[in-house]
Amino acid sequence: MTTDSATLARADAARSAAVAGSVTSAPSSTFAAATPAAPRFLLPIVGAAAFAHLLNDLIQAVLPSIYPMLKTNYGLSFGQIGWIALIYQITASLLQPWVGLYTDKHPKPYLLPLGMVATLIGVAMLAFAHSYEMLLVAAAVVGVGSATFHPEASRVARMASGGRFGTAQSCFQVGGNTGSAVGPLLTAAIVIPYGQTAVAWFMLAAALAIFVLSRITGWTLRHGQATVSSLARNAAGGLGRKDVIRAIVVISILMFAKFVYIASFTNYFTFYLIQRFGLSVQQSQLYLFIFLAAVAAGTFAGGPVGDRIGRKAVIWVSFLGVAPFALALPHVGLTLTGVLAVAIGLVMSSAFAALVVYAQEAVPGRVGMVSGVMFGLMFGIGGIGAAGLGHLADVHGIVWVYGLTSFLPLLGLATAFLPDTRKR
Repeated sequence: MTTDSATLARADAARSAAVAGSVTSAPSSTFAAATPAAPRFLLPIVGAAAFAHLLNDLIQAVLPSIYPMLKTNYGLSFGQIGWIALIYQITASLLQPWVGLYTDKHPKPYLLPLGMVATLIGVAMLAFAHSYEMLLVAAAVVGVGSATFHPEASRVARMASGGRFGTAQSCFQVGGNTGSAVGPLLTAAIVIPYGQTAVAWFMLAAALAIFVLSRITGWTLRHGQATVSSLARNAAGGLGRKDVIRAIVVISILMFAKFVYIASFTNYFTFYLIQRFGLSVQQSQLYLFIFLAAVAAGTFAGGPVGDRIGRKAVIWVSFLGVAPFALALPHVGLTLTGVLAVAIGLVMSSAFAALVVYAQEAVPGRVGMVSGVMFGLMFGIGGIGAAGLGHLADVHGIVWVYGLTSFLPLLGLATAFLPDTRKR
């Protein structure tokens, strides 16, 4: 282990010990089930973080799911739809690394439920907005809630992993992907038939998430010292400065390829299906659900497999394995479009958990900052991609855009330049 990496790992443990030491002991709860001396995978904690992620991303999926309705109600262009996506994604992405960096130095466990309070307020604003400008403000407020949630909840999942970092990150991420998949279905059932004000029903999901995150916060305050100290003793050595810079460049390329391509589905797949195959809004939402469900299923495999064979191997398979399906998608009929969308979701989704854990291993002791940067890159690249693809769709048409984005998975060749972070 390098001197800098060891210092960071010890500092991270010390900061968590300070949090635990500042709080008096409290009675055990169902969330505090038997924290052992040796690291052990704590399913109740990881499961609770994943469930909160499900609720959080379910709420966030509402916004892109109602884009067709907002486009009709407010007479918006594709470019204006892209700006709504950009405002939300940029708000979330710019704040996340700073939240993670700050909480690495000054732990604030109560930010988890407080961030969800911001999401609840944003949902209320979205339900009762009466202008395009108000929609932009509502998107920004929901973004603030997302920026607070992701780095802190990812930190909790890692703390409860017992050293199985990839598995814990996959469980956490699959919760979010499941919420993203269910969100469009609930939107089609609740919002599309009854109008924009029906979005207010999703405030109930935010309230439930606040309760769950409050319980997780209680566990963190009571047991953060023991779990993080155990993990710090077994931390990987990390990378040197030059290798970290090279890894950041490669990860940025991979994240660009992955999330611009994913943005073409999450934001515009419904428009593509409506324009090319003449589907209704509800029918197109069903195809979007199928794609997002495949993403959720594929996400879970990436972490456990990465724990066994290494992160780089998973990243290789994720990008190059999906390339043939992506290249074929713009040239097939409706049935094969659904089949290929499932294949793309299953294969490409395995990369994110591997990328997150790879980055955490590269810079040990900076879990919050690294998680914030990774989730921030995800939202930021997705937002910029959504805005850019929206403008391209206005000029060239949405079918042309899908032909262009089909080449993005080939950027996965950059994986060859990732340095190895595994213990030797």
